[in-house]
Amino acid sequence: MNKFKYLFSLGEDSCSDQDIIRDIEQGVNFRGAKLWILIIAIFVASLGLNTNSAAVIIGAMLISPLMGPIIGMGLGVGIYDFELTRRSFRNYIVATLFSILTATVYFLLSPFKETQSELLARTSPTIYDVLIALCGGLAGIIALSSRSQRTGNVIPGVAIATALMPPLCTVGFGLATANWAYAAGALYLFIINTIFIAFATLMGARFIMKLKPKNYLDAAVEKRVKRYLYGLVVITMVPAMVLTVGMLRRNYFEQQVRQFIRQEMNFPTAQVISHSTDFDAKAFSVVLIGQEQDSASLQEVKQRLSFYHLENAEMRVIQGRQEDVDEKVQKLLQADNKELRHAEGVIAQQQTQIKELEKQLMDYEETGKLTGSLLREVKVLFPQVQEVTMAKGMTTVADSAMSTHTQYVALVFLESRLAARDQERLVNWMRERTGRQEVKVLVTEAGN
Repeated sequence: MNKFKYLFSLGEDSCSDQDIIRDIEQGVNFRGAKLWILIIAIFVASLGLNTNSAAVIIGAMLISPLMGPIIGMGLGVGIYDFELTRRSFRNYIVATLFSILTATVYFLLSPFKETQSELLARTSPTIYDVLIALCGGLAGIIALSSRSQRTGNVIPGVAIATALMPPLCTVGFGLATANWAYAAGALYLFIINTIFIAFATLMGARFIMKLKPKNYLDAAVEKRVKRYLYGLVVITMVPAMVLTVGMLRRNYFEQQVRQFIRQEMNFPTAQVISHSTDFDAKAFSVVLIGQEQDSASLQEVKQRLSFYHLENAEMRVIQGRQEDVDEKVQKLLQADNKELRHAEGVIAQQQTQIKELEKQLMDYEETGKLTGSLLREVKVLFPQVQEVTMAKGMTTVADSAMSTHTQYVALVFLESRLAARDQERLVNWMRERTGRQEVKVLVTEAGN
């Protein structure tokens, strides 16, 4: 028994009462850098919810300083320090309002307003969220009172487990999109986390750490405080319990439907390809494919619903013949083949265009190389030549057929005038050198 007590003893590792209270009081105030960090963390969490990224949401929860005022409220009530309680509550309201306002502004500006699974997870709190907040709060106050654990990863872990930031961001999403049900559900989850983290802090401070009260109340006032406190805890817990019962009933109904379909709808000539459930209407639908089952066979199956506690459920059977499915598949294949042929035609046309462009590029490169060679050679024969330009274009002749053909043009720029006989020699040389007798050679002096 002594060994057991030794294992769970907190005495040797505990901080002094003054150190515990001082550290918690320092985390209560929200101003300056802490408020800026909160706003940035809200933006990060909103981005994570918007992109459905769990990693980003976890990062935002690690950044967030929201735990301070909540733990301060719990400690204040636990040691009857009502000044600390008021100050913590005031800062808690400031942090909450700034968080909701920041998230609302983000989702009003964000072009993506689709509901993601990470958002939906914060709209339907259950009793499990109560237990998570309670356990997280206990772990937090024990870590804060321990010399070896207060600088470790317990407090960040509590921030992640209790998830204070995402519900506030979801409230902002609900307000920005006028989805009041989402906003109410997320706000209720945040209130659950707040009250039960604070309540766990109170219980830890009073019964585990046994911190001394700052003020001593008379028996009547103390009894009234406890009555209000436990009443608030119960009132907060009741809706979560109701939602939990509804969730468990829905899960049980869906589980029984799956088991019924798996065990009872094994037809030798038909196969179940899908099913859906409607818990609110107490109904489920089953889609069969294969040989159509007669009403007598289906009625026999329905009679076994009571064995799965589904006697009040409506079973709807949708049957389809294999021939119908094959016909639909063939139509889909034909449509795919038509699209494939169209795509192949587009690709062939594009390949032709690419080849034509490649040919034009080769002609351009060859013309460029030829122009460089021409200038070097012609200057040996005709030193007056200053510049040579060759181009390829399309020429249209204004005849009866308006014929169009490819035409090469060579422009030769001279530093000084050439005699007519020399110009004729130059033109003939250009035609012989390029191997294109149809090339038009234009000789002009530079500057003209």
